[in-house]
Amino acid sequence: MRIGEVAAKAGVSVRALRYYEQQDLLHSTRNPGGQRRYSAGAVERVRLIQQLYSVGLPSRAVREILPFVDSDKAPPELLELLEAALDRLDRQMADLRDVRDRLHDCITEAREDGPSCGS
Repeated sequence: MRIGEVAAKAGVSVRALRYYEQQDLLHSTRNPGGQRRYSAGAVERVRLIQQLYSVGLPSRAVREILPFVDSDKAPPELLELLEAALDRLDRQMADLRDVRDRLHDCITEAREDGPSCGS
């Protein structure tokens, strides 16, 4: 797959793909004309990279995690990093649920009694 195809299917910019290559997170080959070619699994890998970034992991951590994803084996230090990321994600999800519930209550109160959210 060409770089533009991967970018479009994964919902990222071509620039992001080049950055992922620079960070050794994604790999491509070159055709005789020098154009990048990606494997069929590149789109899913880019989506995974995006998800790992979205929970606040830096490139260094993502680079350490990807081999684990590929082989299902991880050193203890990596497991600690993953557990910390999971804990952070759980806290973020709980915070989001709290905000959602509060907004729901505000909407319900506003529909029933008029505006009085949070007072």
